[in-house]
Amino acid sequence: MLKALSSHYEVHLATFIDDPSDEQYKDELSNWCASFKTIKQNKSWSKIKGLLGFLTNQAITIPYYSDHNLSAWVKQKVQDENIQRCLVFSGAMAQYVEPLNDMLAKTIVDFVDVDSDKWAQYARNKTGIKSWFYNREARLLAKYECYIAEKSFASCFVSDDEALMFRSMLPNSTRSKVFGIRNGVDTEYFDEETAVNNALIINKKSIAFTGAMDYWANVNAVVWFVENVWLQIIEHHPDAVFYVVGSKPSAEILKLDGLNNVVVTGRVEDVRPYIAKTALSVAPLQIARGIQNKVLEALSMSKPIVLTSMAAEGVKSESQEGYWIEDSPDNMATRISQTLNGDFALCFPNNRQYVQEHFSWETEMSKFRDLIEQGVQQ
Repeated sequence: MLKALSSHYEVHLATFIDDPSDEQYKDELSNWCASFKTIKQNKSWSKIKGLLGFLTNQAITIPYYSDHNLSAWVKQKVQDENIQRCLVFSGAMAQYVEPLNDMLAKTIVDFVDVDSDKWAQYARNKTGIKSWFYNREARLLAKYECYIAEKSFASCFVSDDEALMFRSMLPNSTRSKVFGIRNGVDTEYFDEETAVNNALIINKKSIAFTGAMDYWANVNAVVWFVENVWLQIIEHHPDAVFYVVGSKPSAEILKLDGLNNVVVTGRVEDVRPYIAKTALSVAPLQIARGIQNKVLEALSMSKPIVLTSMAAEGVKSESQEGYWIEDSPDNMATRISQTLNGDFALCFPNNRQYVQEHFSWETEMSKFRDLIEQGVQQ
């Protein structure tokens, strides 16, 4: 997104760094930004700040992502540079721009997903105090999302389905300002032919799940898969291995490492060899919104993938080759076992072609530029 925008505009970026390992990439921002401000996010302190939402009747998401230094920098930069147009990435960051609306000619919010609905999904999977807590967050965050959408020039979501859902939450007067702009994938980078790591030895009868492993939906998906699907698979394929590939694995995920042929890698420098060398990828998400990068990346590398209907939202491969939607644990186990048996080919070039045709960064980013330029006098 920064690359696309910087080729047309002078970009000033305000952002959090929530993973210390991302510090190494900070200097590269100068390639795409005229100026930038980064704030190291202390998640423990952010959780404490989030609890202030109970005192102010806010969704905890808002104070969780609040920061006085970042707010001051944004305000000063808008004033000093006479900035007229702002693109906000994720609803929680809109709080930095909303007080400056009188200074700005246009604000576009890329919500990506309807985050409030994810909290509602969490609530449906919990009972007692947790269900109450998640329902509260869903209700208050939805109210905030609608408020921001009303105040903004445009609101964007990662798929047409996601945009349609959000429109249903809004009054008629605001619905025309909601757009679906798909996520993209770097198909040059996620190419099976270039993802070579000869030092990485992986059993051919193995599968991979990729994603941040401190994210509750990913944790939930892996635990559900191991408990309901994986044990069935290793009954028929005792040498099969399940690789859980992603940074910051939670305690719940770490407990799985080494049990029942499960390997938890933690952060890796490059996920591509794990996708390339395993027989297939899985995305057994029970809670999801929008488009899953893990799905696009596997498809881009011509790999077969088994996923739930939740994970398939916004992708829906037309070819359906090497792309199987299974919500039943038994059906999912059968499909994966068949693939490990060699009943299907393990390379599906149509998957890659589908991604190249439908999830091009160049095409999707041009839609953001169209919104930025709409109604602007040249």
